[in-house]
Amino acid sequence: MKSDRSMDNIVQFKGRHTSTDLRFKLSLMKKFQCLYEGTAKQGNPTLLNEIYTELYIKESESGEINKEHEVRHIETQSRRAATEDTPIKCNDIFRPLPGQDKPIRTVLTKGVAGIGKTVSVQKFILDWAEGKENQDIQLIFPLPFREINLMKNKTLSLSDLLHAFFPETKEMEISSDEYKVLFIFDGLDECRLSLNFKSNVKLCNICESASVDKLLMNLIAGNLLPSALIWITSRPAAADLVPSECVHRVTEVRGFNDPQKEEYFRKRISDQSLTNTIISHLKSLEEPPHHVPHPSVLLDLSHCSRGDVESSRERRDSQDSHSDVHTLPDPSDQHQT
Repeated sequence: MKSDRSMDNIVQFKGRHTSTDLRFKLSLMKKFQCLYEGTAKQGNPTLLNEIYTELYIKESESGEINKEHEVRHIETQSRRAATEDTPIKCNDIFRPLPGQDKPIRTVLTKGVAGIGKTVSVQKFILDWAEGKENQDIQLIFPLPFREINLMKNKTLSLSDLLHAFFPETKEMEISSDEYKVLFIFDGLDECRLSLNFKSNVKLCNICESASVDKLLMNLIAGNLLPSALIWITSRPAAADLVPSECVHRVTEVRGFNDPQKEEYFRKRISDQSLTNTIISHLKSLEEPPHHVPHPSVLLDLSHCSRGDVESSRERRDSQDSHSDVHTLPDPSDQHQT
């Protein structure tokens, strides 16, 4: 890990908190404070706060669902001018833009694989747990669809579901007005539940038992805990699994713009000479991509040596790829740093 600092020691919580609330926040901090390279939690973790760079997130039309292949989708979006978009900071995902006065309960954030949806969720939760942002929210429940799928065949109440994932909630009265809560459902495209929003099963009590798919459907539709906030992330092709009438804002993660790319490299690579070389290489491309995935592509780039960058320039024209960024060599083929 790049830092030996303990998050438990440096964070000071603001406002009034019960011991249960503090334990809950500390639990989420420990879970989300580190970013791991690769697909498994192995190797040396890096503190998210030390390398996180704000992603370019824009507001989309509610019914704007794109079913084209994700590679083609990246190309199409890269050609669009940034002036056409309305940028939104990750921590402002539930805040209306100037001129918007309707409250936002449910947000659907879409983006191609590897673009940074899960990292954005992780940063949102970490900033909240550290007392930096969105302190009007008392509780955040991150429930990835990949984990919810394991409960697919169970019948239980929403209260039981929360107790299973978050034992600390056994001491809380979630249904009371004391708590303003946020549910985060990451990875709708991985959902293996039958989300039938036309079902006649209506649940209004968090202690009422039903199948997990009906619990989620009623929660998203606003029958269960109508005052709760909902944040769903998805790849574009699966975004229409949730009806547009249940969504109050649609956003799209577009990756990094040019200044954000430079910021990311300077945070991620300690060798500033190498950083300058990579940035110069990107700027030298005949058609530099305006938005590139995060963290996968830039993480690969950060592992490249100067020689890799120079040799990639010679091979660039012979490569058949959707983006010139991807002509750089796979870091797994290089020496370990």
